[in-house]
Amino acid sequence: MKNLFTALLCAVLTLSLLASCGGGGNAGSSKANNSANPSSGSTVDAELPELTGGFETPILLTSAGQSADSDIIKTLCTKANITVDLENQATADHLDGVKTLLISVGGSSKGLGAAGIDADQEIARVQALIQAAQDADIKIIAMHVGGAPRRGDLSDKFLPDPFNAADAAVVVSGGDTDCVIRSLLAANRVPTAYVDSQADCIGCLTTLFS
Repeated sequence: MKNLFTALLCAVLTLSLLASCGGGGNAGSSKANNSANPSSGSTVDAELPELTGGFETPILLTSAGQSADSDIIKTLCTKANITVDLENQATADHLDGVKTLLISVGGSSKGLGAAGIDADQEIARVQALIQAAQDADIKIIAMHVGGAPRRGDLSDKFLPDPFNAADAAVVVSGGDTDCVIRSLLAANRVPTAYVDSQADCIGCLTTLFS
């Protein structure tokens, strides 16, 4: 009887945690799951604004973490008929004439090694780039398309700076089941779309640059 009571208590606690996370931010094709429990004051339950257009080209695409996700995002942009310049180790010198900074968020030890830098150096580069973009009134879009495999101790180091600075964000839901990204976005009420798959990002990009 004691074991049954303990099992029931664990089940209730699990359901409570899932509810507080808004179901992990899962959404239908290219539509944001921006609705959570409106009665809750938690930032992870806060309603996120929907994506709107108005972002302009030229676009500089860079990585925060040196993962291959930046190549995926470039391909998604191409499918959306949007031209981007990809520079994974971009600095302020690459911002001349740029209207939008698109940041692919996700860490890769292999990518960092190939670039000859460590995580701290990459974070410092991204912070300086973001500051330069903000000083130049360049809009920032942060994207996390790698899902669960692009989370963990390394990748999570690169989440705060891009998502705190973002003017808009697109997140593949599987990469934010713990609502870490959502809490960053909710704190600044960043217009966001949570999508089911990388392919769904194409519609979001079309919306952003419409």
